[in-house]
Amino acid sequence: MGAELRIDGLCAGYGRVDVLRDVTLRVDAGEMVTLIGSNGAGKSTLLKAVAGLLRPAAGTVTLGGVPITGMAPERIVRQRLALVPEGRMLFGPLTVDENLLIGAHSRPARDAGVAADLERVRMLFPMLAERGAQISATLSGGEQQMLAVGRALMSGPEVLLLDEPSLGLAPRVIAAIFEALDTLRSEGLSILLVEQDAHLALRHADRGYVMRNGAIALEGPADKLRDDEQVRHAYLGGRPETRE
Repeated sequence: MGAELRIDGLCAGYGRVDVLRDVTLRVDAGEMVTLIGSNGAGKSTLLKAVAGLLRPAAGTVTLGGVPITGMAPERIVRQRLALVPEGRMLFGPLTVDENLLIGAHSRPARDAGVAADLERVRMLFPMLAERGAQISATLSGGEQQMLAVGRALMSGPEVLLLDEPSLGLAPRVIAAIFEALDTLRSEGLSILLVEQDAHLALRHADRGYVMRNGAIALEGPADKLRDDEQVRHAYLGGRPETRE
């Protein structure tokens, strides 16, 4: 099952450069929420701050009611939050199976759920089962993205953060990844998605937030944001999303 993620008044940046300004948002248990905005709006910075890769200057992050603000990344993973970073960040010289098992390193060595989760990941992405012994650096970009998602799932998260999972991928691969995300959400996993394709993100998400200049500019149900004139002109090419 998923957990609630709450971000309240978060401020963060790099050195003297402020990027996030009083960001407040939430992901309810079992909900997929998307964060859209132009390049440089602060979306990736927010995910890094939540995942512990960047220490916030102010504000709080709670996971299932437990404060995780400023925790080290490995402790946050043990609290059951996982990040799929932009660029995948796989261990290229290692095999597919080795990358997946590294994803479970934070779990107890005798955790019986690891084997079950490995099979679950292979069911979500059959390619990973077929290529378990293949060196991950030799996979295509889409296959590597599936592996990055699978590796994060192996930590047993209740909240999954994804940073630009569709970037540079073929349409059939994007469809496979978002089908898996829809399945995970239906099973109760909480998902916070940063996605450059606003059409795609708002089609799959329950709710959305629009970030502009490091702050939340708009929020609401995904279908309402798709119909919002500001969102259409800024992020959807000036036209309403076609319903499927």
